[in-house]
Amino acid sequence: MTLEQIRKIARQRGVAPSRMKKAELIRAVQHAEGNYSCFETGQAAACAQQECLWRQDCQ
Repeated sequence: MTLEQIRKIARQRGVAPSRMKKAELIRAVQHAEGNYSCFETGQAAACAQQECLWRQDCQ
């Protein structure tokens, strides 16, 4: 997913993308959705959020 696509999703969720890096922006979107803000925090192997939009890119 491109950064511009992520920014669009962020705006739809009420998150102002400003100058956030990709991982920061995705975590802000996760938080806005009421999910754990765990993107690229090293918890992917133990993650139980199977329907997470970012799961495929997470590490």
